[in-house]
Amino acid sequence: MEPLAILRDLQITLDSLGTVQRALAALPPDLAVLDQRIRAAEKQTAEKTRLLDSAKNQIQNLTRELAVAQKEEERARAAVKTTNQKVQYTAAIRELDDKERMKASIARPLQASAAQSVALTEALVALEAERASAQAQFDELHAIFLDEHANQVEGRKLLLARQAELEASLPAPEVARFHRIAAVRQGRVVVPVENSACTGCRVKLRGPLLFNLRDSKTPVSCESCQRILYLP
Repeated sequence: MEPLAILRDLQITLDSLGTVQRALAALPPDLAVLDQRIRAAEKQTAEKTRLLDSAKNQIQNLTRELAVAQKEEERARAAVKTTNQKVQYTAAIRELDDKERMKASIARPLQASAAQSVALTEALVALEAERASAQAQFDELHAIFLDEHANQVEGRKLLLARQAELEASLPAPEVARFHRIAAVRQGRVVVPVENSACTGCRVKLRGPLLFNLRDSKTPVSCESCQRILYLP
């Protein structure tokens, strides 16, 4: 097969595959509800995991700061015990008070972060249980759904195999180009020419391009939308 014929066949295959995929993705209400529960649990899990990671980093940083503050407090306390002169003793007491306040200012947010970490960990365990329960129910009902749509499931397998076969017949850059265009052109890559215009974007084609399209043995693209053109 010539490249253009393969590309046209690939377009037909992907159009059919899209129709089947949409039919299989149209979940009945009970499955749709379970799917929403799973997605919601996964979204909350991602958010709480991010918060937990942040809390753990905060705990690590504050723990290091608290260790430094603890040593500073111990040094200031030792200075108080070894000071005899009144003026120096007063200064040592003042410094000890400062060190104690600094230590407390670190300990409070550390305790808060530790409590947050515990709460987030418990919430994640509950979310995973919720997700696993919903997933088990979804899998059970979805298996029944797929059994009821066995013809479409089999059709999808055949179409995917056909897609792989056709793509294997094309150069890798051509396959990559095809899917790149499909991603930005709503899946319409290979389109016919009608009344000297591209049916993908409705732009009138230049004479030289039309001439090239009639005689070229390689795929010709629309100069406006980059879709691959063919004459019906």
